[in-house]
Parts: sequence; structure tokens; C-alpha cells
Amino acid sequence: MVVNDVSKSFSSLIAVSNVSFSVHQGLTALLGPNGAGKSTVLRLLSGQIAPDSGSVWVAGGDPRKHASARSRIGLVPQQDGVFEHELALDVVRLAALLSQLDEPTQRARDALARVELDPDIDRPMGSFSKGMRQRVKIAQALVHEPSVLLLDEPLNGLDPRQRRQTIELFANLAAAGRTVLVSSHVLDEVERFGSDVIVIAQGRLAAQGDFHAIRELMDDRPTRVRVRCDQAALLAAELVANGAANGCSIESEHEVELRSSDASRLRRELVRVASTRGLRLNEVAPLDDDLESVFKYLVGP
Repeated sequence: MVVNDVSKSFSSLIAVSNVSFSVHQGLTALLGPNGAGKSTVLRLLSGQIAPDSGSVWVAGGDPRKHASARSRIGLVPQQDGVFEHELALDVVRLAALLSQLDEPTQRARDALARVELDPDIDRPMGSFSKGMRQRVKIAQALVHEPSVLLLDEPLNGLDPRQRRQTIELFANLAAAGRTVLVSSHVLDEVERFGSDVIVIAQGRLAAQGDFHAIRELMDDRPTRVRVRCDQAALLAAELVANGAANGCSIESEHEVELRSSDASRLRRELVRVASTRGLRLNEVAPLDDDLESVFKYLVGP
């Protein structure tokens, strides 16, 4: 999968600008804040839209021009777009029929079982939870056994157990030789996908490579953290004294805001000091750890 100097605009909005990257077999995360251009990249890769300039090559061809390339792609869009009055089995079976598969009903049943949904659920999809609809979409994308999977925020709406199961499914598909590209705006979620990351910010490629190296770069930026514990002042005093925090603001007896230029060290020392002093940490909340601020730090104003 190769994206070469691709740009895409919608009227006056530049969604993607001069983006180039390649993705090989395995599991890769496409990381970026909401509105960064991730969905546009996935629509370009799946052949849903054409680039204004540059080229896209997926599964042996240009997905806009080569039907054989499109047939090897499985797409999970961010939008629901489900048939609310239909059964899940019928919806996935339709995807199998459109792919001209033999035994489409059995293939649909197998795909639903892979995402831990009962193929015999006898109620329309309009009554499904968000997580159930997400899993139906993943089953649709898997039913024709594609060599490339493009998944746009596929974990939205899933409970913690379903998230674990779904991440494990993606990892197994990647281990079996598939190319799996999963988009997310949740930094900690991406860490569970593996080490290969493409970072998109403001429609541009901000970084690509090993997640842990990129995370370390992100963690070098100034950080503010709110901590709630039973003796906030004692905790803050020790963290400032040993240099893990550059400063602090005592908000109340049980709450402190810490500032640090080394987020990794601050996290380690928080746990160590709390354990050593017998303090109970009730909350540790980064105040500027949203991805928007991370990417502003990475790519500048």
C-alpha cells in the first residue's frame, strides 16, 4: 500500500496535503485528532474518492481504476450506514453476494461468529447498540477475506471486553499476512495496536514509524497533570523536590496541578512516591494530553 504525494480538497477545505507513506503487511495504526484527515486518507485508499494530485496504490493497483484491487479491500467506515430494518445475517450475506462468494449464507454466519455476534439474532439492526453495529460492519468487511483491511475508528461504541477481542482479531489477521490499517484519535488505544504508526495532523504527515519513539517525542513537551489524592500537598512537595515536577498549584487539600517537562518521569515518580508514602491516588488526569495539543506541539502552529 503506497500513498505518493497525495493532496485532496473539498471546495476551499484542504483535507490532505502532499501526504506520502507506505504500509506493509501487518497491523499499522493511523493516528490523528478528529478532523486531521484520517477518514479522507482511508477513502482515498479504498477508492471511494480520487486524489486531486499524487497517486494511490493498494492491493496491486489503483483502487479507482482496477476492480481486482478493490475486490481485495475490506472497509469499515466511521459512519454507521446500516440497514436498520434488516437482520445482521441478511446484511452480511448481502456483502457476500455482492462479492460473488459461494455459500454466501454460511460465509456471513462465519464472519459474524468471528466478531462474536450470534448470526441468529432475530431483531432488526435498528435495535442494536453502537457496539453491535460496529461489529456487523467489521463482519461485512471480513466476509470476502480481503488481503487489505481499512478500519475507520472501529472501536467506537465497544465495551472493554469487546475492544480486547476486536484488537486481538486485528492482530491475528495481521499475523496471518493481511495488511491492516486502523485509524484512531485515542493515543492510549493506538498503543495496543502495535508499534507501527502513521501520524496525521492538519492534513499532513506529522510522523511515521515506531509508536514508542513517537510517544517519547510527544512526552518531551511540557505537561500539566491534575492529581487527586488524600495528601496532595505532601505528594506535590516531594515531586517538586526530586525534580519530577517543575512546579505545582495546590487546588485544595486533595487536589494538585503538577507541571513537568518530562511526562514519562513524572508518571513513574507519581506511582513511586505514592507507594512509598502510602498515599492513595484517586485520579491522575493529563490536562493537555489531548491529541490536538500533542500534534500542535509536533508540527508547530
